Amino acid sequence: MTSHKTTQTMKPATAAKKLGVYLEATPAEFQEGVVSRDELNALQSDPPEWLRDLRRDGPHPRPVVASKLGVSIAGLARGGVTEPLTTEQIDVLKADPPEWLEKERATQAEVKKEGARLKQLKEKKAKEQQEEKEAEQTGAARKPRRPRS
Repeated sequence: MTSHKTTQTMKPATAAKKLGVYLEATPAEFQEGVVSRDELNALQSDPPEWLRDLRRDGPHPRPVVASKLGVSIAGLARGGVTEPLTTEQIDVLKADPPEWLEKERATQAEVKKEGARLKQLKEKKAKEQQEEKEAEQTGAARKPRRPRS
C-alpha cells in the first residue's frame, strides 16, 4: 500500500495570522487563494517586497499593535483601538502616550509580574515535591507531620 502525501493548505486568514500581517492589506491574489505549508515557509524565509512593506509600515493587526505598544489586546479594546494601526500611528502613540495607554502598560506590567511570581512559586513547589520523592526513594525518614485538629 502506498501513501500519497497531500499538500497541507490553509486559508489566507490563517496564513496572514502566522505571518503577522493584516489580511485586508495583503494583495488580492493572496486573499483569494489558498496557501500551502511550503508557500508559507517560503514567505517566512524570503519575504516578497509587499510582505516586507506590510511588516515595516502596516497596517498591523491587533496582536502586533498590542505588542508594539506593550499592552494586551483587551487593553487596546478598552482604550478604544479597534482598527488596525500603521507604524506611524503607533509611533505617535508611543511618543505622546494617552492616559489609557499609560494605564494599560501599568496593568500589563502587573500581570507579567504576577505571572512571574506564580511561575516561581510553582517551580518551588515542584522542587520540594521532587526532593520529597527522592527522600522517600532513598529511605530517608520523612518529616513528622503535625496532626490536624
